[in-house]
Amino acid sequence: MIEPLGSNDPVPEEVSKAPSLATSVGGDRAIARWLLLCAASVVAMILLGGFTRLTHSGLSIVEWKPVTGTIPPLSESAWEDAFAQYREFPEYSRINQGMSLAEFQRIYWVEYAHRLLGRLSGFLFFLPLLYFWIKGRVTRRLKPQLMAILILGGLQGFLGWYMVRSGLIDRPQVSQYRLTAHLGLAVLLYGYLVWLALGLLRSGAPDSPFIPVTPLLRRLSYFFTGGVFLMILSGGLVAGTRAGFIANTFPLMHGFVVPPGLYGTDPPWRAAFEDLLTVQFNHRLLALFLAVLVISLVALGAGQRTDHRLRIRIAGVLTAFLVQASLGIGTLVMAVPLVLGVAHQAGSIVLLTAALWLSRDLISRRPHRAPGPYRLSPTRTKQG
Repeated sequence: MIEPLGSNDPVPEEVSKAPSLATSVGGDRAIARWLLLCAASVVAMILLGGFTRLTHSGLSIVEWKPVTGTIPPLSESAWEDAFAQYREFPEYSRINQGMSLAEFQRIYWVEYAHRLLGRLSGFLFFLPLLYFWIKGRVTRRLKPQLMAILILGGLQGFLGWYMVRSGLIDRPQVSQYRLTAHLGLAVLLYGYLVWLALGLLRSGAPDSPFIPVTPLLRRLSYFFTGGVFLMILSGGLVAGTRAGFIANTFPLMHGFVVPPGLYGTDPPWRAAFEDLLTVQFNHRLLALFLAVLVISLVALGAGQRTDHRLRIRIAGVLTAFLVQASLGIGTLVMAVPLVLGVAHQAGSIVLLTAALWLSRDLISRRPHRAPGPYRLSPTRTKQG
């Protein structure tokens, strides 16, 4: 039989040597704050990447030098060399013919800032990781997860250059496939960082009363989070094909709810990735699908009248969705102005964060158990 330890009972040696709960919680919170800081740097990278694309600055640096590329041109001759390299590629000859050195410098600095922030984000993750690892503050379970983030970060840098290369060959426009993969990996990296951080913060939080939720609500939140990620990927295809510059009316497209000519390529499935009209239509359709899911979340959440924490999270998802939808419509009807385009991209990250916050809360719910040390009672065990 099991009974609590008494105040006069000796504490087992293995228990006395174990780290205190306060130390463990403090370590978890420190790592969680670091991961959230890394996530913020990824968001900055995503938004600066959107700004780089909308200002047509991404092809201004035609070489990939992970180490020496940290130093920009510092002399007039160095700037002339960089500009001469840029003039050898299609973007200059087809779009920016006659560009001055000063105009080239403006787009160069934007792309340089984007690449420099990527390098700084790598150091922001790697150096604290090394510190926490050496200090023994990374748990065995967390080690492979942090190593996965490190690998994803390195892959993201390589994929960025792989994307840029596609715009330096035949036409001055990067492949929409590579752009979407680059964006998707960045968002996946951000989501993973936030998910781990929320889990660590929750592990150190005081237990709250257990309020059961329906399995349908939990599954719906996961489904919605996945839908937001697909929506962001769809937005990458819209950006890569520049499909946002056509059919700039809402809710109709060229006067139709379902415009003629959808999936008109051979084979038809390629239209979902290459035909501008189909790409934009699919993006709108995904937004409508998410609207249905949001309404369902709100309807199911309304039944949780005593669970104020859950209602706040669902309200956050609803608010983020309404703001993002409004930004999307405004970006479309105004033909993708710079400020709205970047704001729409930022709104997608806010919506994903709200969805992750809700899903993490639902997956972490467990019945309340009173903490406390226990030991086996030999005398009572003999009695059965």
